[in-house]
Order: sequence, then C-alpha cells, then structure tokens
Amino acid sequence: MEQIIAPETRVDRRALVAAGITVVLWASAFVAIRSAAQYFSPGALALGRLLAGSVVLGVIWLARREGLPPRAAWPGILGSGLLWFGLYMVVLNWGEQEVDAGTAAMVVNVGPMLIALLGGWLLREGFPPRLLAGMAVSFAGAVVVGISMSDGGRASIVGVLLCLLAAVTYAGGVVCQKPALKHASALQVTTFGCFVGTAACLPFAGPLVTEIAAAPLPATLNVVYLGVFPTALAFTTWAYALARTTAGKMGATTYVVPALVVLMAWAVLGEVPGWLTLAGGLLCLAGVAVSRGGGKAREPGNVTSTT
Repeated sequence: MEQIIAPETRVDRRALVAAGITVVLWASAFVAIRSAAQYFSPGALALGRLLAGSVVLGVIWLARREGLPPRAAWPGILGSGLLWFGLYMVVLNWGEQEVDAGTAAMVVNVGPMLIALLGGWLLREGFPPRLLAGMAVSFAGAVVVGISMSDGGRASIVGVLLCLLAAVTYAGGVVCQKPALKHASALQVTTFGCFVGTAACLPFAGPLVTEIAAAPLPATLNVVYLGVFPTALAFTTWAYALARTTAGKMGATTYVVPALVVLMAWAVLGEVPGWLTLAGGLLCLAGVAVSRGGGKAREPGNVTSTT
C-alpha cells in the first residue's frame, strides 16, 4: 500500500508563510503608529489607514473579479468590519496615547487568550492543552516585555480600559471573521471588512483633512504605509491563514509580535532593549512554538486520505 502525501501539507505550509507575513507587518505597524500618532488624532489615524487599505484592496478585488461575497458571509464581514477594522483601530490608537507602550502591550495581549476561549466555546474548536499552555507561556512573556518597557508605571485608568476594549474588539472581530471564511475568499472577507470599517470611521473625515494639511510628509506616508501593508496585505494573509487553521492557533501566533516589535524598535528607532525585554521576547516565541505544536487542526474539506 503506497502512501501519498495529501495536498493539506502544502496548504499548511502556505498558511504558515501567510501567518509569518502577517505578524511581521503587524509588528512594523507599532513603529509606524508611534511616528504618525504625533500628528494624527486616534480617529483620523484609523480612517486614514483604512482609506488607504480600502483603495488597495478595492483595486485588487476588481482586478481579480471575485464578485460580491455570498449572503452567508455578510454577518461575519459586518461583525469583523465594525469590531476589528473600525472600533479596534480607534480605541487602540486612543489607548496608546493614554498609557505607555509597555502597559498597552500587556493589556492588548489579553486578546489572543480571549480568541482561544471564544473560539473554543462559540466556534466549537475545543481547548487543546498544548494551545492553552503555550498561550500562558506567551502571555507571561508579553507581561515581562510590557513591564520592562513601561514608563515607571504611568498608566491612566481610562487608557487601560481602552486597551482592554481593544483586546475585546480584536477577539470578537476574529471570531466573527472565521465563519465568514467558510463562504467567501480571504480577499473578499478582508476587502469588505475594510470597507465596513472605513464607513464606520467616516465621522473622523473632518479631523483627517485638517491634520493631513498640517502634518509633515513622512507622517502622512506612515499612514499610507499602515493602510497598504499592515492593513491591506497583512489582514489578507491573516484571513488566508485563518481559513486553514483554528482561531485559537492563529491568535496564539500573534504573540510573536511583541518580540518582533522589540527587534524592530532596536533596529529602526535605536531603542536598545534590556535583558528583561529580550527574555520576555524569548518567552513569547517559546509559547508560540508550544501552542503551534501537537498536530494540525483539520478543517472540513481540508483532509485528503488515500490508500
């Protein structure tokens, strides 16, 4: 009896590459936001980023002629668009103005744990022990990174609550998005989710116009970068990978982001990390390695068996 390697292996590798692109670009977003936030208010920054992302995604969607998403995908698209593309981006930008970067990182990293819990409950993905153990290790690493980067404990209650709201909306958006990917492509779900988020942020159009006129060109280019790469490209590769694994495992993968942010801030901004920060980053990576192990999630239609 000859064993034939199923196409699932190749799909998983492509999904892993897509997830890798996502976390690298999302990590780079923290550096870009830090620069742009000096000149743009939270709502204007979110709208500018979403407008740039919508233009790029819209052009690609038209070029590929994928058409409108099926009706069954729209509840998830609307939910993820409002919660993740819209509300999350505004409250995260706002929260990071109220607390130091370390505190924000610690609080927002509650999100992947909420994704695992909501995915296990609402999406019936279960609660694999390796996933929960790996997330606990990664969260501990995120806390270490946050403590090492915190500015003497300066954190307003409002800022902490905003970052917590960002974590909740992030988790809710992912859980909404996962079912939509059963009915529509990653490009369709991302494009129309971005359109929905953009529409939700249109009340910030006035401040955006005013602030673009006053901002230096590099700050405006940072907003465009955020829209093209961490939004249009990274959210599409995220959706591609999410369609091929569980929400819990994808959420755990984002714990790589704090470690990458430390390295990027070191390389780009000259912020030399301390040993405690590096140790926390290594814990994040170790936790992701644990959570991604222990077998592959099998989605309906992704399993091929031959004899």
